[in-house]
Amino acid sequence: MNTLRRLTPPWIITALFGVIFLWHTMTPTEESTANPQDRPQRAALTVAVVTPVMTLIPLTLSANGSIAAWQEALISSELAGIRLADIHAEVGDRVRKGQVLALFDQERVAMDLANSEALLLEATALLEEARENARRVRQIINEGALSQLQAGQYLTHEKTAEARMRSAKAQVEIQKQRMRHTKVVANDDGIIAKRSATLGKVTQDGEELFRLIRQERLEWRAEVIASEIPKLKIGAKVDVKVPDIGTIQGIVRMVGPGLDPESRFGIVYVDLPAAATRGFKPGMFAEGRVLFGQSSALTLPRTAITLRDGFSFAFRVIEDPEGRAHVEEIKFQLGRTEGDLIEVLEGIHPEDTLILQGGAFLADGDLVSIVP
Repeated sequence: MNTLRRLTPPWIITALFGVIFLWHTMTPTEESTANPQDRPQRAALTVAVVTPVMTLIPLTLSANGSIAAWQEALISSELAGIRLADIHAEVGDRVRKGQVLALFDQERVAMDLANSEALLLEATALLEEARENARRVRQIINEGALSQLQAGQYLTHEKTAEARMRSAKAQVEIQKQRMRHTKVVANDDGIIAKRSATLGKVTQDGEELFRLIRQERLEWRAEVIASEIPKLKIGAKVDVKVPDIGTIQGIVRMVGPGLDPESRFGIVYVDLPAAATRGFKPGMFAEGRVLFGQSSALTLPRTAITLRDGFSFAFRVIEDPEGRAHVEEIKFQLGRTEGDLIEVLEGIHPEDTLILQGGAFLADGDLVSIVP
């Protein structure tokens, strides 16, 4: 062995090892010489499948509009020249009919009432005196003790005293009414929407003090085009949505009899029961859907639909002769929505088996594995 090493140069040994390495790496193995088409193909994704279903979808009409009070009630001053002494209601307060909202200074009115009652007492006394005198005159008028002129004067005094007494009584009633009006009361149940009353202010007769949303009733006033008005019926249900507040179901109360001459829109009035208690307020902008029927439609879950380049796609599952599942990309059109379901207008058939989700990770012809 030592003799061989001495006789063989080192470069020959190095070259021999190199040839052996190249022969080993360049010799095709059994796996590499196999036909690529014969090698097993891996599934691109493991997926669940779904079939389209027939669903009843409501027929709707979308519109926009504003929340408004059903009716407003004005509460005004019925006294002139009297100072507001106290205020018991603020904007947003819920009040009942007859509830005291404010008080006027009663001192001046009480003095006027006392004066009127005194005048009534005086007029009553004068009437009693005049009646007594007239009674006596009637007893002696035929005896000639008094002339016809004198007798007539006594009878006239009686009638004048009666008129004065009725006038004094009317003045007392007026002052009593003024005393009642020193209490400003709600003229209906509702919510205070506006307060103009100011403590210490001397008001004028008929001056607005409060504005009330009657019976806490709100409504949605939606604008619709002329062609949509015939679809709307009184009593139809409406879903009204205010962003960040919520959705409430209302009922069409009235369809406006005409169109606005400038906008050419008609107004639909929709009652919103208990809307005020749920945070809806007059002036809020709202979107709504008027429900006027329903129809059957072929639908898919939203997750089965993939959006690409502005178009809608789904993936149909197709089995090849060897039983493997491939996907076929289908382009189709969408229709109405109902919850998580979307109507398919064309391109999909009821018997199709479709990928439930994950379409964004698939391409046409990909092999998939179906979840049992």
